[in-house]
Amino acid sequence: MEKAADKTIITVVGKDTVGIIAKVCTYLAENRINILDISQTIVQGYFNMMMIADPGACQKPFAECASELEALGTEIGVSIKCQREEIFRKMHRI
Repeated sequence: MEKAADKTIITVVGKDTVGIIAKVCTYLAENRINILDISQTIVQGYFNMMMIADPGACQKPFAECASELEALGTEIGVSIKCQREEIFRKMHRI
């Protein structure tokens, strides 16, 4: 059974262009990070995606993956942020 601490929240926001999902998913697949859930919308030309992922099989530390995804986002013109689900939940408690 998965623990909440094992999950990562990945958000991608920016101007919509071709290939955003493909490039992010390619990075995740190459690093053995499994996508558990994904939601994406485009509103007036702006792309917004949220993923819940399981990095359990990834060989890299969380911080390294987060940094590489952030750099990928810069390269493709979007903002990519990663947070551990446990931290995300604590930050968004009412």
